[in-house]
Amino acid sequence: MAKDWDAVAEAIKTRLAELDMTQAELATRAGVALMTVRELQHNLTPRRRSPRTLAAVSEALGWPGDHIARILDGDQVADPDADDPVLVELDALRADVSALVRRIDAIERRLGPDAGDA
Repeated sequence: MAKDWDAVAEAIKTRLAELDMTQAELATRAGVALMTVRELQHNLTPRRRSPRTLAAVSEALGWPGDHIARILDGDQVADPDADDPVLVELDALRADVSALVRRIDAIERRLGPDAGDA
């Protein structure tokens, strides 16, 4: 079976954004070269990688050690954070804050164009 390096690249890109982590931070945490992270994130040179490298990058991203290898093999992987009660609560807080911002925006629109300057 062909390896899905595009899926690996997309997963790493998405996770870095979720964690607000840079490539340099990931490379340092994983103990790999920055170029390795770049190659994985952008699928620059799809080639065989050491299982230790893939595990180190997975763990540095807060995933189980086999997460990237499973994505690479085309396995459907569940979000390891899905059941984290802190993240569930954070999502609820984000939704509440978004609702409040929408309500404030609506009130400011009703008050007029200069309402937000006061």
